Amino acid sequence: MSTATTADPSTAGIVELDALSLSHAIAARRISCREVMQAYLAQIGRLNPRVNALVSLQPEEALLRQADERDAQLARGERLGWLHGFPQAPKDLAATAGIPTTMGSLTLGNNVPRVDALVVERARRAGAILVGKSNTPEFGLGSNTFNRVFGLTRNAFDPGRSAGGSSGGAAVALALRMLPVADGSDMMGSLRNPAAWNSVVGFRPSLGRVPMLPARDVFFQQLSTEGPMARSVAEAAMLLSVQAGFDARCPQSIAEDPRRFAGSLQRDFKGARIGWLGDLGGHLATEPGLLPLCERALRHFEAIGCTVEPALPDFPLERLWRCWLSLRQFIVSGLCGEIVASDKLRALVKPELVWEVEQGWKLPATVLWKATVARTDWTVALQALFARFDFLVLPAAQVFPFDADLDWPKSIAGRAMDTYHRWMEVVIGPTLAGLPVAAVPGELSAEGLPTGLQIVGPAQQDFATLQMAHAYEQASQYTRRRSPLLG
Repeated sequence: MSTATTADPSTAGIVELDALSLSHAIAARRISCREVMQAYLAQIGRLNPRVNALVSLQPEEALLRQADERDAQLARGERLGWLHGFPQAPKDLAATAGIPTTMGSLTLGNNVPRVDALVVERARRAGAILVGKSNTPEFGLGSNTFNRVFGLTRNAFDPGRSAGGSSGGAAVALALRMLPVADGSDMMGSLRNPAAWNSVVGFRPSLGRVPMLPARDVFFQQLSTEGPMARSVAEAAMLLSVQAGFDARCPQSIAEDPRRFAGSLQRDFKGARIGWLGDLGGHLATEPGLLPLCERALRHFEAIGCTVEPALPDFPLERLWRCWLSLRQFIVSGLCGEIVASDKLRALVKPELVWEVEQGWKLPATVLWKATVARTDWTVALQALFARFDFLVLPAAQVFPFDADLDWPKSIAGRAMDTYHRWMEVVIGPTLAGLPVAAVPGELSAEGLPTGLQIVGPAQQDFATLQMAHAYEQASQYTRRRSPLLG
């Protein structure tokens, strides 16, 4: 891709506009879609070579033609939606018609879908223009964004550190103003960990809020979901209003009008009760210094009138971890088993994927049944906590962003990690219960590395969870923080 280097310097400020203001400016024709595209292509050309967040970038000439078409539509009084003229780069796990979807794997290096994933289809319908894809680890496995197709994505605040994952490319692109908003997906914190590590917002919606299509299975795959990422909570909520909505092809999807998420997030939280889960009573290993920073950020809940108390679910947490391993391995072995079964393809994928699949092949039905019962019991335990608290809060990661060249942390504070993803155990609880979770920025470490919090809401209370995240954001002002790479 030849990036736009001759754009009018006056368009440089366009990428600094928040997405809400940008959408209004485009609709009012104060800024043309061509100017928006030129500004974002210039920003991509300036910063993407340093961090490798966006991949499969499309030709500049074709993108500018599409931007001109969006301008022509506005001139005729036709506005497609809130994303009209927005440059977008769907996560490379989501199918994009006419644009490669590699899932970060050499086994899919030549895959160009004929149809869009539903989340992409809805974005295009709302006026988005796809400039490329955001980088992801192979098949989204692991919370460090690297693969053998496109390489490593680097942290927006320190390029020597990991961007997190698996929506690492999306988070970095947002933090560095290469996209106004972004989509992502989340099984094991993939909308939460990278958002925290790049000081942006990620929102994991309730199970069924954003239907995942096309899909080989819409009944048993109940761990992963797609959702929005943005520079602020209000922008994430607006993007969710585009992504969400019932689809009959996913019978378990939520039949609630998604336009609600476009409404005001203002709400008085005086008297609201926050349960601080912390490191789950010492169960979770955390890097020294991280937990105190998260606890310092809790003062912003108190500033908006909330009470914050320590909380602990009445549930054996090792049982929860065994439940997680079984269900995840069952799903991954179903999705990727054919690849690992092929000697030719198996040699092209990373060992962590092979391990997940092989473990899944060994699972007897009785183990899966026990896992689903444990998941049910866990949900009941959380419901008991929500009888005492309005929201639950815990760290978004157990470590600070680590060295980018490290695949994954082998130990934390002297405690060995017995799997490649044990260091992200902090995110599995909300996933297993299908709850809405907002990942919001927290304090910076002494080295200037971002941290973050997860704000967990009750079942299907996505709007209320976004309201609480918005109130926290207004009190903390952490989303106003800028990467040093922006100058």
